Amino acid sequence: MVTLLLSFVMMAALFLLLYAAVALVQDRRFFTTAPKDIQEKVLDHKPRFAGQKMLGLLLMSLAICMFLFSFIYAGYDGLRNEFSFCRLFLRYLIMLLLMKAFDIVFFDWFLLTRSRFFQHYYPETEGSEGYDSFGYNYRQQLTETLAYIPASLVMAWICTLLR
Repeated sequence: MVTLLLSFVMMAALFLLLYAAVALVQDRRFFTTAPKDIQEKVLDHKPRFAGQKMLGLLLMSLAICMFLFSFIYAGYDGLRNEFSFCRLFLRYLIMLLLMKAFDIVFFDWFLLTRSRFFQHYYPETEGSEGYDSFGYNYRQQLTETLAYIPASLVMAWICTLLR
């Protein structure tokens, strides 16, 4: 149950990070993972209100803290409940894989191809073919997913060292 709850915290953090970057900070550098035709059309925008970028950076910092909290608490709770290395590894792997599934389904499929989220903040990207290209980044997604295995092993190992 704790693993699922922490996974949901990470999903919320991921959404908060995306929202803050796209809607508030509005820096072209955050579009490096978007389809190429969308990257090319994105323009710099003037802030809609005073402190917009600062609010975005604050929310991004909060999202990063939420990620850190999730990872640290997952280890703390696992050690407190005397999890083995394998259980800690599985907890971290489940958390990361659920977050990746959320990334693929919610961000890449829903926000990119079904909603008009990005076009609302970047109307100049309207009509881009990239909005119809679900799976355009499958290699990157696969690479990140595979990287979660050693990352989970390292986090579980660090926790067992703290035991």
